[in-house]
Amino acid sequence: MNFRSLSFRLGAWYTLLLGGIFVLVGAATFYGLQEYLRANLRDSLSRRSMQVEQILTQAPRGVSNMAIAQEIEIRVAPEFNNRFVRVTRLPATLIYRSGPPADRSFNPATLSAVVLPNAIQTAIVHAQHLMIRSTPIRAASGDYLVELGVSTQSLDEGLARLLDLLALLLPVLIVCAAGGGYWLVTRALRPVDRLSQTAEQMSMQNLTLRLPVAASGDALERLAISLNNMLGRLRDSVQTSRRFLADASHELRTPLTVIKGELQELTRASHLTKGDVRERVGSVLEEVDRLEHLVSGLLVLSRLDAGETRSDWVNVDLAELALSTAEHMRLMAEDRGIAIDLSELRRAVTLGDRARLKQIIVNLLDNAIRFTPRGGCVSLRTAADDSGAVLEVSDTGIGIPAAAMTQVFDRFFRVDAARSREDGGAGLGLSIVKSICTAHGAEIDVQSLVNNGSCFRVKFPRHSIATDSPYEMASGISAASAIAGTISATVDITTAARVLPGTAIERPCCVSNGSSIST
Repeated sequence: MNFRSLSFRLGAWYTLLLGGIFVLVGAATFYGLQEYLRANLRDSLSRRSMQVEQILTQAPRGVSNMAIAQEIEIRVAPEFNNRFVRVTRLPATLIYRSGPPADRSFNPATLSAVVLPNAIQTAIVHAQHLMIRSTPIRAASGDYLVELGVSTQSLDEGLARLLDLLALLLPVLIVCAAGGGYWLVTRALRPVDRLSQTAEQMSMQNLTLRLPVAASGDALERLAISLNNMLGRLRDSVQTSRRFLADASHELRTPLTVIKGELQELTRASHLTKGDVRERVGSVLEEVDRLEHLVSGLLVLSRLDAGETRSDWVNVDLAELALSTAEHMRLMAEDRGIAIDLSELRRAVTLGDRARLKQIIVNLLDNAIRFTPRGGCVSLRTAADDSGAVLEVSDTGIGIPAAAMTQVFDRFFRVDAARSREDGGAGLGLSIVKSICTAHGAEIDVQSLVNNGSCFRVKFPRHSIATDSPYEMASGISAASAIAGTISATVDITTAARVLPGTAIERPCCVSNGSSIST
């Protein structure tokens, strides 16, 4: 037997508790019954003593001792009623003492005074199994001490038999309690054993298995339900991770295959013109650019999943941020013949990472511009109320089919995979937006109709507003970062053009990590 097991410990505690209760109940029963029986004897002695007191108080002055004794014999009859009566005239004159009782349960001749005569006292003489009541009486005929007793032998014998019975039954009851407690605990823990056995059968290849739920309505049922919910989330996480790895591998394989093919052609071809070399190297650079965007998006997602967004949170005015971001992306929109409407920008301050919030606007604008036909319009709206700040990006583009609405925020998801890949998207843009919103406690939803456009709405929770100085400092830092990013992109393009003069390389005017197409 495992003495450290839960069932043994629960059974042991159950046995100790129940055994203690049995002992307390037995002791309370014994002493309660003993006190009840003795109280009845004391009450009986009190009534008989009052009879003797009445005889003494009614006796006239100068009455003889013989007359008092005869009156007691007639009215009390102590020998017949198995009582002990002794009357003493103070200070020490014996007037009457009863003879041996009919049942011979005690010897009156051997009893001496057991109490002082200044108060009513009740005492038990264990050697003679007697309860004696001593009462001092002041009467006209003198002062007396009345001692009246009754045998407690039958009472003591009954209590002794009860004590023996309790001593016999208590160990038996404790043993039965131990066995019954162990059986009950073992039975009660059977669902836990079934949970353990089912959990042992689970593996990464068998995440659909669920723990049995006993409809008991107690903590075990709640535990099984909670564990099953956790297993469901774990299965979803593992499936998402597997799908993510498969999609990432597929997305990485395509540009790598193109790069490998172009380089193999360069090594095999013996006579290539300068223009052919530029064309092939330009194709390689386009695939490298696509890889760069893909890896940058994956890096952003990994950082968001790791919770690296709470480091530099400041108060950010979404209207100011949307305005500056739209100005940076206006050239991209003009190239596609799309107008950007900023007339509904209202001050809306929220607390967050300025760079990540800008990435939300960039990705949503990028998606809207890419999927809006020439001559369309993209609108930005910001507002604030008591519940928080709101950012909306709507367009008049091709819209999203209803069947794809639940998947637009999934990683690597594209409604039109071929056209998205041609535009340089990897299906990570809206997934990054969703992760940033989750990290900021914001909610994002989308409404869309095919050929009527889409509207992405981001609802930020209300936060406490900090002082202006950190906000202005953060704005300056973010502006400097935007300028540095623009300079970096310019240097990148200039360097590529310098390496391959005359090569046509298409790059968006505003580049953001992971700002790819998800719809």
